[in-house]
Amino acid sequence: MTEKSVRPPCYVLGIETQIGLSLVRELGEAGVPVIGIAARDDAIGLQSRYLTHGEVLRHPRTDQGLAELRAIGEGHGAGYLLTVSEANTTWLIDNRDRLGVLQPLLPSKEAFEVVLDKERTLEVAEAVGIEVPQSANPTSWDEVEALARSFPFPAVLKWADPNGVAPALHAKGIELVKAEYVYTAEEFLRVAGRYRPVGVWPLVQAYCAGVGLGQFFFMHRGKAVRRFQHLRVAEWPPEGGFSSVCDAVPLERFRELQALSIRLLQAIGWEGVAMVEYRYDPASGRAVLMEVNGRFWGSFPLAMYCGAGFGLLAYSLQGQGLMPELPPLRENLRCRMVATEIKRLKRILLEPGQIRDRSFRVRPVREVLRFAVDFLRPSVRYYVWSLRDIKPFFRDVKNALGI
Repeated sequence: MTEKSVRPPCYVLGIETQIGLSLVRELGEAGVPVIGIAARDDAIGLQSRYLTHGEVLRHPRTDQGLAELRAIGEGHGAGYLLTVSEANTTWLIDNRDRLGVLQPLLPSKEAFEVVLDKERTLEVAEAVGIEVPQSANPTSWDEVEALARSFPFPAVLKWADPNGVAPALHAKGIELVKAEYVYTAEEFLRVAGRYRPVGVWPLVQAYCAGVGLGQFFFMHRGKAVRRFQHLRVAEWPPEGGFSSVCDAVPLERFRELQALSIRLLQAIGWEGVAMVEYRYDPASGRAVLMEVNGRFWGSFPLAMYCGAGFGLLAYSLQGQGLMPELPPLRENLRCRMVATEIKRLKRILLEPGQIRDRSFRVRPVREVLRFAVDFLRPSVRYYVWSLRDIKPFFRDVKNALGI
């Protein structure tokens, strides 16, 4: 019997997006039997050739869903369980002893609660010497009005814990806006007034210019055993959000910032994979912390293509206690999500008035040229498209067309 055949399987919950798909591909390429678990029959990850088996969880994040997970584990054998979303991570943390033969690979409940709460994360970051944006978290309308008189606008409004506040907003028919720009006290009061019916308000952060810089680590027993970093070339929405195009960055750059990021994760007590996200201003060299993501992130395909091996580390080191052999990092690749790029170009070319950050420079010719030339660059990879695993791409196209 070969070593490959006796390996316990890795169950990946959440294979509807490029994140879960890339975990499936990375683990499958390494010879790990992968059981993919989706919440929908049309999940792109279910089409991957790297799956050993695919399953659909009909009742996610419920007691019935736990019974389904246990049954899936009994059907395919004892193994390790990885997940992608914060909602599923919270659910599994709360039910880690109810998963039968599945061993979930999760952070501690205490550490995860810290990274979910942006205000607490910023407090820990400031204590270890990381620059953070000036922030305030009003808890009453009186505090909102006081902030309007004293805060240095412009500012960005974002929820300290979006998942936690979403049900209360939904109950009142209020849309959850993850990031909203306000430029004056009057504009701030108008936006904040939207939330008076629920009596909760978003975190108010001073605006920080720059681009997204992500630093990624696998923490094991307080040490960073693997590092990776990227800079965002293009984001959706255009003024800042998640990567639609990103470049790997050599580890020789931002070494001091990497050390601070590791100190932050150590202070939180983090184990496993994490992303520390900054807003980096190339003109000044200033990097300001935005948040910590205690999960696999949206641009994870770039890390996979570069050989960072974060999914394999979770399976081998966090699960089996064995350090896997990892290749040298590739640091010259770019990765892109073309569908999101097209949506971004539409906004820049046809709807520039909808870009909420008024300081965003609209440069249509440059954007179109970069979009076109990237198709010709041999160092470019894609979030979903892969010649070695084609079917997920066609499923993604069908989903986009509603077929």
